[in-house]
Amino acid sequence: MPVLVKFSLYFHVAMFLILSHASNCKSQYHFHVEEHLILLKIKFHLQNPSFLTHWNTSNTSYCSWPEITCTSGSVTGLTLVNSNITQTIPFFLCDLKNLTHVDFHKNFIPGEFPKNLYTCSKLKYLDLSMNNLVGEIPYDIHSLVNLQYLNLGATNFSGDIPSSIGRMKELRFIALQYCLFNGTFPYEIGNLLNLETLDLSSNNMFLPSKLPMNLTKLKKLKVFHMFGSNLVGEIPEDIGEMVALENLDISENNLTGNIPSGLFMLKNLSIVYLDRNSFHGEIPSFVEAMNLIEIDLAENNLTGKIPNDFSKLKKLTWLDLFMNNLSGEIPQSIGNLPSLIGFSVFKNKLSGTLPNDFGLYSKLEYFHIATNSFNGRLPDNLCYHGKLHSLNVYENHLSGELPKSLGNCSSLVELKIYKNEFYGKIPSGLWSTNNLLTFMISHNKFSGELPQNLSSNVSLFDISYNQFYGKIPNGVSSWTNVVEFIASKNFLNGSVPQELTNLFKLESLLLDQNQLKGSLPFDVISWQSLVTLNLSQNQLFGEIPNSIGHLPSLSVLDLSQNQFSGQIPSIPPRITNLNLSSNNLTGRVPSEFENSAFDRSFLNNSGLCAYTKELSLTLCNFGLEKPTKTSPWSVGLIIGLIVVAFLLAWLASFMIIKLLTKRKQALDNSWKLISFQKLNFTVSNIVSSLTEQNIIGSGGFGTVYQVLVDGSSNVAVKKMMSNRKIRQKLESSFHAEVKILSSIRHRNIVKLLCCISNDDSMMLVYDYLENSSLDKWLHNKNKSSVMSGSARPHVVLDWPKRLKIAIGVAHGLCYMHHDCSPPIVHRDIKTSNILLDSEFNAKVADFGLAKLLMKPGQFNTMSAVIGSFGYMAPEYVQTTRVNEKIDVFSFGVILLELTTGKEATYGDEHSSLVEWSWSHVHEGSNIEELLDKDFVEPSYLDEMCNIFKLGIMCTTTLPSSRPSMKEVVHTLLRCEGGLVFGQRNVEEYDVVPFLKNSKRDSRLNIVDSDTD
Repeated sequence: MPVLVKFSLYFHVAMFLILSHASNCKSQYHFHVEEHLILLKIKFHLQNPSFLTHWNTSNTSYCSWPEITCTSGSVTGLTLVNSNITQTIPFFLCDLKNLTHVDFHKNFIPGEFPKNLYTCSKLKYLDLSMNNLVGEIPYDIHSLVNLQYLNLGATNFSGDIPSSIGRMKELRFIALQYCLFNGTFPYEIGNLLNLETLDLSSNNMFLPSKLPMNLTKLKKLKVFHMFGSNLVGEIPEDIGEMVALENLDISENNLTGNIPSGLFMLKNLSIVYLDRNSFHGEIPSFVEAMNLIEIDLAENNLTGKIPNDFSKLKKLTWLDLFMNNLSGEIPQSIGNLPSLIGFSVFKNKLSGTLPNDFGLYSKLEYFHIATNSFNGRLPDNLCYHGKLHSLNVYENHLSGELPKSLGNCSSLVELKIYKNEFYGKIPSGLWSTNNLLTFMISHNKFSGELPQNLSSNVSLFDISYNQFYGKIPNGVSSWTNVVEFIASKNFLNGSVPQELTNLFKLESLLLDQNQLKGSLPFDVISWQSLVTLNLSQNQLFGEIPNSIGHLPSLSVLDLSQNQFSGQIPSIPPRITNLNLSSNNLTGRVPSEFENSAFDRSFLNNSGLCAYTKELSLTLCNFGLEKPTKTSPWSVGLIIGLIVVAFLLAWLASFMIIKLLTKRKQALDNSWKLISFQKLNFTVSNIVSSLTEQNIIGSGGFGTVYQVLVDGSSNVAVKKMMSNRKIRQKLESSFHAEVKILSSIRHRNIVKLLCCISNDDSMMLVYDYLENSSLDKWLHNKNKSSVMSGSARPHVVLDWPKRLKIAIGVAHGLCYMHHDCSPPIVHRDIKTSNILLDSEFNAKVADFGLAKLLMKPGQFNTMSAVIGSFGYMAPEYVQTTRVNEKIDVFSFGVILLELTTGKEATYGDEHSSLVEWSWSHVHEGSNIEELLDKDFVEPSYLDEMCNIFKLGIMCTTTLPSSRPSMKEVVHTLLRCEGGLVFGQRNVEEYDVVPFLKNSKRDSRLNIVDSDTD
């Protein structure tokens, strides 16, 4: 080839390569600019949040932005997590052509599922969990054909999970937990043969369903969670065909039958949760091939003995069998398990002696066997490896001395061994174990003297009902973190030392039924937190210190059966429980205590007197003159005047009755009465009594009257305003209340007797409730409340009454949500709409804003947001869509009010009680410090703390994370019966039985699921 030709050829090839490279550079440059502009557009759509200030026109290196992931210089991932985003997903998001990873979880994104994501043709990872998304998951979601990871959990999606999800063959991970699904889960999920994780847990509004048989086709599935999702029936025998399964949790359901033997064919299974079902029968044997690490079969109806085959599970770290009906002994071989960390069988029917090898071969941390019938001694080696944190063996028949090894157990945090038959002395080192917080050894036969030094961290120190003797040591001044010092019923002697006043955190001091002598310290003003002081049944003498009257928190004072003398000092009237009986006190009882509430408080004090007979004491000298005799002439004159007055009154009555009869006929003809109950009055009885002196309340709706009917009973009449401008709204409220209350009956819902109306007025007549509304009791409201009278201020709304009220309101709401068809959402639950009868039974009132739902759990959209600030759920404010969970939120606010004593609008730098409470929870504040100081009693402290936490659970931002009212009622009833709370540690069994605070998973802690 000629040289010139070759040169020409090379030249053209070189030019072609240069021009191609230049063209590619230009194309890449334009592509880079385009992606940069799209990202800035996303920022603008999100309303320029402050956390994206680095997204700007000058910073073009967007691949270095922490929210962006790039591959080959192009955006493939966008992560905006926990960023308080309140806007929708940008509709142009998929203009980022190479996007494979989208993560917007833990925000407040509203609206329905963003279908614009279908155009992200390369999308593999999508996480929109923990947002305010609503509606149903669209059927055409299978358009995301390349998706491998899908997380829509903790949202407000409802309806069914679409069957089309079974067409998404590439899916490896599905999480749809904590939603509002009220249909079914699809059988077609069994077609996802590549699936490795499936989480459908905490969807308790699912229709009752059995575990689908075709799930056994998921040969690659490793994690299957479906706890709390209304599963029924038996566990399929062929569940063992899921050969890759490692983590199975189908707890908190209604499964029945035995645990199938097929389950134990899972060679790779590492964690099993089957708790809170309704299993019956004995626990089956396990095969030795199991690799189980954790087993939780707690809170069922399991019966029979604990199988000896548990001993074959050499990798077992946790065994939870608590709250069942198991009987017999614990197999000795379980104590030999080499990996066991936690063992919990409390509240069963177990008996016999404990395996002595517990703790010898494993690093045991938790040992909970309380509330059974065990006897014999505690195992010697529970803390052999120095790891034991929690020792709970209370309420058994255990005896003997405590193992000496416990004296060297520096890891111990919680010691609860009360109500057994232990005796002897406490191992010396146990008193001062550094990490010990709870020391509860009451109701045993321990003896010896109290130590000079106690662990500096102990807050609860209960040694009551034992045989301790000697003086309270001077070293008590170093017990500075003790909050409760309970030493009732021992043989302590000597005086009450001045050093005891150094315990400034003290809230309960119970030294009753001992042999203490001498006078009390005169300066106790440092006890600023003291709520309960009980020194009764001792040999104390001298005067009662005046400084006791200056303790700001004191509400229980018992100094009875001593030898105190002198006058009663100034005692604040906030004291609710006072007992100074059987002493040598003199003088007059303070006037604030001269009422029947304190009729037992001052007995057997011969020198005391009172100005009232209610206290059964000597009456103080009144200095009254004797009455003079009345003359016969005066008596005759009085009788004559009475006869004349009687005749005049009879004549006037005759004329009035005649007039009223005519007026009654006219009234009855002009009014329309619709009755919903059997009535003991007429229209005229009501209308004629609507006078100014009978007014007991008023508001935006109109006026409320108390009307006496039938000579003995009262009714409450709510008369709507006649203002024409607001007439239409009032009529809507009137008809809503009539429609709902006329069709429902419940002891915790106010009873509508009838409605009365004419062309100008509308009236609703209810049962009259004597104790007014809850807000008056909690917040000292002066104004009268709807359908109620005046509260009696001298009666204290103590904790048992508050708990009773909470249970009543919960029952009423539960009836509305779960037993009415269609369900009813109140929309305005607040303390002023909770009325109380003479026995403090709660009644839900004011249904003017109530809404009938189409079906349970389904959202209804309102035309406007109407409600009361501080009580309205955030999703209602943001979307105007309502379902039962907005009432749950409002009820949670009431629980916070009942426990803290603060109003729903309370706050400092925050705007409501909910935000104030959550801010303190996030900061790790001591919940006890948030409670209503005026009404906290030590015996109810655990209950109040736990009800506060239940209020927190009910007011989570995400509706799907809130419990249903059925679950709330269940929890409150367990609290009332002492089955959940009692003296049990919150860590051992958290507030709500339907939301387990597991030691091993973080599916829900006390902190909201949408916050850190």
